[in-house]
Amino acid sequence: MVVSLGGVDDLHLNFYNKILHLHLSFPETGQRIKMEGEFNNFMMVWFSVLVSLSYCYGVAKLVPVGIPRLFFIFPIVILFFLLPLKLSTIHLGGGTAFFITWLGSFKLLLFIFGKGPLALDPSMSLGKFLAIACLPIEIRQNPSPNLHPNRENREIPPPKPLKRPEKIQLGIKNPSLPNPNQNGKIKENPPQKSGSKSPLLVYAMKGLLLAVLVHALGYKEHFHQKVILALNCLLIYILLEILLSTVAFTVRVLLGLEIEPHFNDPLLSTSLQDFWGKRWNLMVSRVLRPTVYEPIISFSELFIGREWAPLPAIMGTFLVSGLMHELIFYYMGRVRPTWEVTWFFFLHGLCLAVEIVLKKKLVLVFPGRWRLPWMIPTVLTLGFLMETCYWLFFPQFLRCNADVRIIQEYADFGAFLKSISQKFASLVR
Repeated sequence: MVVSLGGVDDLHLNFYNKILHLHLSFPETGQRIKMEGEFNNFMMVWFSVLVSLSYCYGVAKLVPVGIPRLFFIFPIVILFFLLPLKLSTIHLGGGTAFFITWLGSFKLLLFIFGKGPLALDPSMSLGKFLAIACLPIEIRQNPSPNLHPNRENREIPPPKPLKRPEKIQLGIKNPSLPNPNQNGKIKENPPQKSGSKSPLLVYAMKGLLLAVLVHALGYKEHFHQKVILALNCLLIYILLEILLSTVAFTVRVLLGLEIEPHFNDPLLSTSLQDFWGKRWNLMVSRVLRPTVYEPIISFSELFIGREWAPLPAIMGTFLVSGLMHELIFYYMGRVRPTWEVTWFFFLHGLCLAVEIVLKKKLVLVFPGRWRLPWMIPTVLTLGFLMETCYWLFFPQFLRCNADVRIIQEYADFGAFLKSISQKFASLVR
């Protein structure tokens, strides 16, 4: 390719053509420049986040909760919805939108009215306030006194290996089912403990699995659509767990805080209620409960009573979750939403509400201890999740080329690190 510019002498023309030829010969240079620009924007975005949260911390010392604090802090909530527009990559843009636009904004809304994790301790330090506000973590309120410093949320005596889920009971004594005497409120089981494997070994295995998945998806044209669906589902789970576990580990090391778990073996879920409420992305559940679920319950019980008030609260919570997912997809791909993701969460909210009603009825019909083998509800639950993901969730995921861009971003990041290491090596020579 030769560029001809009238009125330009041969010396400048030859120099311009050499530079253009160099750029075309090494297309990774453009990717490196793009990645450098993305990292610069990322640092500016997070600098703005930390400054904004420091301002909120100072405002809380001077302004009382309620409408006065709303007047001063709500502009920061709006800012958090705008900042991810400065980023364009899946990992940096999508992660920032999840941390700040969703979780951070909702935590600030609770903080305005003196609720949520940011309002638990009035004497909270600025560093702790920033960590809780901008990261997907929740501090464990009753930490174990015997926590081993080198183990993640584990006491010194090693726990027993993870057992298979108990068979599903359709009787009153099953703690996973609603008790009519509790007015439809379901008592939650404590999270199951993980096995006795070292966290570093677990992280290494998940990192290896992530590398295998990324490599396998590079040859997706050779796989059946159902296999690609399963790989994408597993990829999202592994990416989220590695990201959230890394954040939790960093906070634990730097601040010495015990963090509530983010996942609880979602592949062992025995129902939609078990999956969404006790196993999958628990940080989101902890944020949505006080911001959406509990206010709707308080309002609904005025009209339909306490027993049935959880049903519209479930629907409202899943609807808000669907809208926030639509927003995050827009940040990642700048693709106009088609509302399929919202319908996905609306459908799951509806099915979960039906499931709770059926469990109440089954408790009355089968008051004994009749059980289902654990594998049957697990297979049915995971099958329903995968089919509805394939139908409603992944079309938007694929529409913004997220599967292709994730792999490309790993390659771009590797090229960026290589260029940085070469520059550093040239400096130390």
